[in-house]
Amino acid sequence: MGTFIGHVYPGLFLILYGLYQAIVVSKTMILKDSLLDSSWHPRNKGIWARLWKISYGGLLKMVTGSILIAYEINCIKGGLILVNRELPPRFMYPKEWQHLTMFILLTLNGCVDVMSKNLLPQRCVLLEKGTLALTFYVLLLLLMSHVQDSTGIELQTHCLLILVVFLLMLVLTIELWTPDTFHLLLIETFLFLMMGSWLIQAGFILYKPVTGYPWQDDDISDIMFITTFFCWHVMINALCLLGIYGISSLWHCCYGTSLKLMGSKEAPYHKSTAGSLYKLLQEVDPSEKDDQALLLSKNPS
Repeated sequence: MGTFIGHVYPGLFLILYGLYQAIVVSKTMILKDSLLDSSWHPRNKGIWARLWKISYGGLLKMVTGSILIAYEINCIKGGLILVNRELPPRFMYPKEWQHLTMFILLTLNGCVDVMSKNLLPQRCVLLEKGTLALTFYVLLLLLMSHVQDSTGIELQTHCLLILVVFLLMLVLTIELWTPDTFHLLLIETFLFLMMGSWLIQAGFILYKPVTGYPWQDDDISDIMFITTFFCWHVMINALCLLGIYGISSLWHCCYGTSLKLMGSKEAPYHKSTAGSLYKLLQEVDPSEKDDQALLLSKNPS
């Protein structure tokens, strides 16, 4: 992860996951549905119904985590060794082992999501939220240790990342007691987008500056502009969430009515009509009710 690609790839994953969450939350808010058991299901049964129930977020975590694990292992020439053979033995590649631990946690979290949504007889939301919260508790500890030898630009960049992880950890902890809260899930989605975009920005700042010249650790202007860039990311990600909600609302206004009309067209084919006929009889005058009841008794069902 201590490379440009090592920052960009996890950042892209977090942005994709955040966008997926933003679409799900927006649709659920518009339809005023439950976040835990959305009623946005396909009408036809069969393979499409099974595909709809797949935990795509969990699969994305598993695939991305596995790719990052393989990338981290292959980056070290001679293999990722834990302890050298010298006397006294010393631990090797501490930061790389921290990166590997993060990616293993990401993969395991994806496995838990898939197991909860697709393999267990009943979905266990507490298991999903608890695993995700535990992942960010460990991630925060690793990041705090990760910046022990950092200074200047690198330290400022990672401190802002730690701030996002800390806030995300708090939100995930509160969600253990209130998992079906729109506001919390909206904040969680925003923080995932922030974490992803800032990781990509950190890759450019530390390894591929846009100007072609490295940032200066002893220049206070460079350090101040890192915080300014972070604030720009806050505004851009907030506008991104607002845009996704606006597009989802527009789509629902354009196509939601047509979907309801399609559902109403299927109503005449309903088999049970006796109940509706008797409800109509209750609304007519008493003098006409006896005649219509007589006609119904003569009409064979």
